Amino acid sequence: MSNILVKDRDIVIPGETLAEGMDYLPGDNTYREGEKIFSKLLGLIGVNGRVIRITPLAGPYIPTVGDKIIAKVIGMTMNGFRFSTGTAYSAMLNIKDASSRFVRNEEMSSLLAIDDAAVVKITKVTSQNLIDLTMKEPGLHKISGGRIVKINSQKVPRVIGKQGSMINLIKNKTGCNITVGQNGYVWIKGTPDNERIVGEAIKLIEEKSHQEGLTEKMDVFLSSQIKTAPAKVEEKQ
Repeated sequence: MSNILVKDRDIVIPGETLAEGMDYLPGDNTYREGEKIFSKLLGLIGVNGRVIRITPLAGPYIPTVGDKIIAKVIGMTMNGFRFSTGTAYSAMLNIKDASSRFVRNEEMSSLLAIDDAAVVKITKVTSQNLIDLTMKEPGLHKISGGRIVKINSQKVPRVIGKQGSMINLIKNKTGCNITVGQNGYVWIKGTPDNERIVGEAIKLIEEKSHQEGLTEKMDVFLSSQIKTAPAKVEEKQ
């Protein structure tokens, strides 16, 4: 007879037994031994039908092809720009991937400078953790103005919400332009007051990510903070 020992959104520790029997299937960050399913790490349970998975509560960002991240220029070479990624590994943006127009090497400084931040996309990760970036697709660009806040990258899904529900709530309430990088950096641009409110909201989501009804709680928080109708900020393309 199969038996599940945890509930959706429970917090579990490494090695904890999650289910017994063969009716349940191990998902992300779980494993099976015999007829039991165990947790691989500290995290939040998610039960979807017969599949049990765990979302880590903490941990480093792992660069993945296709991820959109927010990164900072830390160096320049003859062929492009070197970025910090929020991990132990830096990344390269070749000059040909930095702009849709042709740019000569001597014109590189017109695109980006040291300490500039940008929204970029990971196009390649090698076994030696060499990372390539692009900035040629829609929505990728140099960051101008606003503020950047840092959260644990494992909390990014909660900041975004199911089908974008959480981030859209925050955008609609504050009128801010918000870009969430998969590496845990979040760019916020709006009025100074609303940028501050969004920063506080994102930190609250990070702190309370394990709680149920978080979107509703965030709606109440934002309504208590926003005094006037927000002015819509045009999003950068």
